[in-house]
Amino acid sequence: MTEEEIRNDVRQQLKQAIEGQHVMLFMKGTPDMPRCGFSARMVGMLDALGADYVAMDILPHPVIREELSELSGWPTIPQLFLDGELVGGCDIATEMFESGELAEALGVQQPNGAPAPEPAAPGPRPIQLGE
Repeated sequence: MTEEEIRNDVRQQLKQAIEGQHVMLFMKGTPDMPRCGFSARMVGMLDALGADYVAMDILPHPVIREELSELSGWPTIPQLFLDGELVGGCDIATEMFESGELAEALGVQQPNGAPAPEPAAPGPRPIQLGE
Protein backbone atom coordinates (compact mmCIF):
# COMPACT_ATOMS: atom_id res chain seq x y z
CA MET A 1 0.00 0.00 0.00
CA THR A 2 1.13 3.52 -0.70
CA GLU A 3 1.24 6.11 2.07
CA GLU A 4 -1.82 7.79 0.57
CA GLU A 5 -3.74 4.49 0.56
CA ILE A 6 -2.78 3.93 4.20
CA ARG A 7 -3.96 7.43 5.13
CA ASN A 8 -7.25 6.93 3.29
CA ASP A 9 -7.78 3.57 5.00
CA VAL A 10 -7.03 5.04 8.45
CA ARG A 11 -9.32 8.01 7.77
CA GLN A 12 -12.18 5.66 6.76
CA GLN A 13 -11.70 3.54 9.89
CA LEU A 14 -11.70 6.66 12.08
CA LYS A 15 -14.89 7.96 10.43
CA GLN A 16 -16.57 4.59 10.95
CA ALA A 17 -15.54 4.53 14.61
CA ILE A 18 -16.80 8.09 15.19
CA GLU A 19 -20.08 7.59 13.36
CA GLY A 20 -20.68 4.02 14.54
CA GLN A 21 -20.38 4.52 18.29
CA HIS A 22 -22.60 6.42 20.72
CA VAL A 23 -19.52 7.39 22.78
CA MET A 24 -16.08 7.18 21.18
CA LEU A 25 -12.87 8.08 23.00
CA PHE A 26 -9.56 8.46 21.20
CA MET A 27 -6.79 8.31 23.74
CA LYS A 28 -3.14 7.53 24.42
CA GLY A 29 -3.13 3.95 25.63
CA THR A 30 -6.17 1.92 26.61
CA PRO A 31 -8.78 2.32 29.36
CA ASP A 32 -6.97 -0.40 31.33
CA MET A 33 -3.57 1.22 30.76
CA PRO A 34 -3.75 4.93 29.89
CA ARG A 35 -0.44 6.32 28.65
CA CYS A 36 -0.95 9.95 29.68
CA GLY A 37 -2.59 11.76 32.58
CA PHE A 38 -5.22 13.44 30.41
CA SER A 39 -6.31 10.13 28.91
CA ALA A 40 -6.39 8.61 32.41
CA ARG A 41 -8.56 11.48 33.64
CA MET A 42 -10.97 11.10 30.72
CA VAL A 43 -11.30 7.36 31.40
CA GLY A 44 -11.82 8.13 35.09
CA MET A 45 -14.68 10.52 34.33
CA LEU A 46 -16.40 8.15 31.92
CA ASP A 47 -15.99 5.25 34.34
CA ALA A 48 -17.25 7.35 37.29
CA LEU A 49 -20.39 8.05 35.25
CA GLY A 50 -20.79 4.39 34.35
CA ALA A 51 -20.78 5.40 30.69
CA ASP A 52 -20.69 2.73 28.00
CA TYR A 53 -17.93 3.82 25.62
CA VAL A 54 -15.47 2.51 23.07
CA ALA A 55 -11.83 3.64 23.10
CA MET A 56 -9.09 3.61 20.49
CA ASP A 57 -5.38 3.92 21.20
CA ILE A 58 -3.84 6.51 18.86
CA LEU A 59 -0.24 5.54 19.71
CA PRO A 60 0.37 2.51 17.44
CA HIS A 61 0.98 4.66 14.36
CA PRO A 62 1.46 8.43 13.92
CA VAL A 63 -0.92 8.43 10.94
CA ILE A 64 -3.82 7.68 13.31
CA ARG A 65 -3.26 10.85 15.32
CA GLU A 66 -2.58 12.96 12.23
CA GLU A 67 -5.73 11.84 10.43
CA LEU A 68 -7.86 12.11 13.59
CA SER A 69 -6.74 15.69 14.23
CA GLU A 70 -7.38 16.56 10.60
CA LEU A 71 -10.87 15.02 10.74
CA SER A 72 -11.84 16.64 14.03
CA GLY A 73 -10.02 19.94 13.73
CA TRP A 74 -8.82 19.34 17.31
CA PRO A 75 -5.04 19.12 17.85
CA THR A 76 -4.79 17.38 21.22
CA ILE A 77 -5.49 13.91 22.59
CA PRO A 78 -7.71 12.64 24.16
CA GLN A 79 -10.72 13.44 22.00
CA LEU A 80 -14.25 12.51 23.03
CA PHE A 81 -17.06 12.11 20.50
CA LEU A 82 -20.75 11.71 21.28
CA ASP A 83 -23.11 10.55 18.53
CA GLY A 84 -20.56 11.44 15.86
CA GLU A 85 -19.90 14.96 17.18
CA LEU A 86 -16.70 16.13 18.84
CA VAL A 87 -17.28 17.02 22.49
CA GLY A 88 -13.69 18.09 22.99
CA GLY A 89 -10.62 17.23 24.97
CA CYS A 90 -9.95 16.67 28.64
CA ASP A 91 -10.44 20.28 29.79
CA ILE A 92 -13.85 20.62 28.15
CA ALA A 93 -14.95 17.18 29.36
CA THR A 94 -13.79 18.04 32.90
CA GLU A 95 -15.85 21.25 32.90
CA MET A 96 -18.84 19.33 31.58
CA PHE A 97 -18.34 16.59 34.19
CA GLU A 98 -18.20 19.09 37.05
CA SER A 99 -21.31 20.96 35.86
CA GLY A 100 -23.30 17.76 35.22
CA GLU A 101 -23.49 18.47 31.47
CA LEU A 102 -21.44 15.40 30.57
CA ALA A 103 -23.74 13.06 32.52
CA GLU A 104 -26.76 14.71 30.88
CA ALA A 105 -25.25 14.42 27.39
CA LEU A 106 -24.47 10.75 28.03
CA GLY A 107 -27.92 10.09 29.47
CA VAL A 108 -26.55 8.88 32.81
CA GLN A 109 -26.94 9.95 36.43
CA GLN A 110 -24.32 12.36 37.81
CA PRO A 111 -22.73 11.04 41.01
CA ASN A 112 -23.61 13.34 43.93
CA GLY A 113 -20.90 15.91 44.54
CA ALA A 114 -18.34 13.93 42.60
CA PRO A 115 -15.37 16.04 41.48
CA ALA A 116 -13.65 15.06 38.29
CA PRO A 117 -11.14 12.30 39.00
CA GLU A 118 -7.53 13.39 39.23
CA PRO A 119 -5.28 12.09 36.49
CA ALA A 120 -3.47 8.94 37.42
CA ALA A 121 0.15 8.37 36.58
CA PRO A 122 0.47 6.74 33.17
CA GLY A 123 1.28 3.05 33.14
CA PRO A 124 4.69 1.68 32.25
CA ARG A 125 5.85 2.11 28.69
CA PRO A 126 5.46 -1.10 26.70
CA ILE A 127 8.60 -2.78 25.43
CA GLN A 128 9.37 -1.87 21.84
CA LEU A 129 11.21 -4.03 19.32
CA GLY A 130 14.88 -3.22 19.11
CA GLU A 131 15.24 -2.17 22.74
